[in-house]
Amino acid sequence: MTDLTELTAVQLVDGYRKGVFSPVEATRAVLERAERIQPEVNAFVRLTGEEALDQARRAEGRWHRGEPCGRLDGVPVTVKDILLTRGQPTLRGSRAVSPDGPWEEDAPSVARLREHGAVFVGKTTTPEYGWKGVTDSPLSGVTRNPHDPSRTAGGSSGGAAAAVALGAGPLALGTDGGGSVRIPASFCGIFGLKPTYGRVPLYPASAFGTLAHVGPMTRDAADAALLLDVIGAPDARDWSALGPAPGSYTEALPGGVRGLRVAYSPSLGGQVAVRPAVAGAVRRAVERLAGLGAYVTEADPDFTDPVDAFHTLWFSGAARVVQHLRAGQRELLDPGLREIVGAGARYSALDYLAAVDVRMELGRRMGVFHESYDLLVTPTLPITAFEAGVEVPKGSGQRRWTGWTPFTYPFNLTQQPAATVPVGVDGDGLPVGVQIVAARHRDDLVLRAAHALYEAGAAGTSVQ
Repeated sequence: MTDLTELTAVQLVDGYRKGVFSPVEATRAVLERAERIQPEVNAFVRLTGEEALDQARRAEGRWHRGEPCGRLDGVPVTVKDILLTRGQPTLRGSRAVSPDGPWEEDAPSVARLREHGAVFVGKTTTPEYGWKGVTDSPLSGVTRNPHDPSRTAGGSSGGAAAAVALGAGPLALGTDGGGSVRIPASFCGIFGLKPTYGRVPLYPASAFGTLAHVGPMTRDAADAALLLDVIGAPDARDWSALGPAPGSYTEALPGGVRGLRVAYSPSLGGQVAVRPAVAGAVRRAVERLAGLGAYVTEADPDFTDPVDAFHTLWFSGAARVVQHLRAGQRELLDPGLREIVGAGARYSALDYLAAVDVRMELGRRMGVFHESYDLLVTPTLPITAFEAGVEVPKGSGQRRWTGWTPFTYPFNLTQQPAATVPVGVDGDGLPVGVQIVAARHRDDLVLRAAHALYEAGAAGTSVQ
C-alpha cells in the first residue's frame, strides 16, 4: 500500500492523472496525519477538515472528467497564518488580532493556489507577526521539531516546516523576512526557497517592507519549482511585484550544475563559528556539486556582518506593525516583540536611511560578486536545532535570534534567491542544511543546483 502522506506533489498529480489514487484519499490521509502529529509538534493554528474534503471531492470530479482546473488540482497544501486566506481568520500568532471577520480576501499566493485547485488543509503556526527565528507565540504556544520534540522547529515558518516534514501536506506557503523559510526548513530537514523579492507577490504589504518574501516549503526542489510556477505570477495588488517569470522553473530543473561557477564560503571569511558536524555535512554537499561538474572555488563574498542595519530595518518594521494597537492590546504581545518594538520606535528617519545605505552597498557588492560566480554556497545555519521555547540557545550569550542566523538575513537585505537543502544530520540526528544563493532573478539556478543534489542522492536527512 502506498502511503499517500509520503508522496510529493509531483507524484500525487501523476497518480491522479493515472487514476491510481484520488484527491479525496490523499486529503484524508494528510488530515489524519495532521491530527495525529498536532498534539506533539503543534504545527497548526487550525485544521479545516470538512472544507478540505469538500475541495478534494470537487477536484476528484474534475479528474474523473479529465478536466483538472490547474497544475495542483487536488494537492493538499498548508498556509502560514500570516497570509490572508478567504473564509478563515488570519491571526498572525497574536492575541491582539480579533478573529472576527469578515475574511473575504486571499493573499496573492493563496489566490493562485486556489485557482490551480489546491486543497487547503489548514493554517500553520508562526511567532507573533513572524518577528523571530523560532516559532512560539502567546496565541498558539510552542511549535516543536519533528526530529526531536524537545527542540525548536525554527521560525518563523516553523509550523509549515514541521507539517511538511511529517507528511501533513507536501506543499506549504511560508514567509521569509530574515530567514523565516530557510531557518525552519533547515532545522526540520526539508527544502525551502526564498525567491527573488517580488517574484511571489505579497498583499497586504508587509510592515517589514521589502525584506519580506513569500516562498515554497516542500520535500524537494522539484515540488518547489512546481509551486513557484504557480504562485510566481503577477498580482496588481502588489506594487513591487515582478512581471511574468522568464520561463518555467520546472522545465529548467534538468539543466544541472555542469559548468556553473560555485563559490563555497564555509564561514563568510571566518566571521561565523560553524559547528563541526554542520561544516562537515556542508563540505560533503559542495564536493558532490563539484563531482557533478560544477567549478567550485573556496571564496567569500566581500561584506562584513550587516546585522546593525538589519536590526534598524527589522525593529522599525515591528514598531510599525503594532503602531495601531491600544495600550491594553500591547500588553498581550510577546515580551520579546515588545522589546524590539521599543527599540524600533526610537530610531530616527536618518537612522533608517543610513541602514538603507548599508543595504544598497551590500547589494552592490553581491552584484559584483555574482559577475564572477553563478552560485554562492554556505551553511544555512551554523548550528542545528536547539531547545524549544527560547529565542536563542541557552548559554550562547546571544541576545536576539539574529545572533545564530548570520547566513540568512544578509540575503533578505539584497533580495537574492536563496534556498536550503537538507544534506544529512548531526550526531544527535538533527538535520543540517546547505544554503544555495544566486544573483537576483536567477531562481532557476538555485533550483537547478538543489535538484541536482536530490537527483544525485546527496540531499535528505539520511545523507551522511
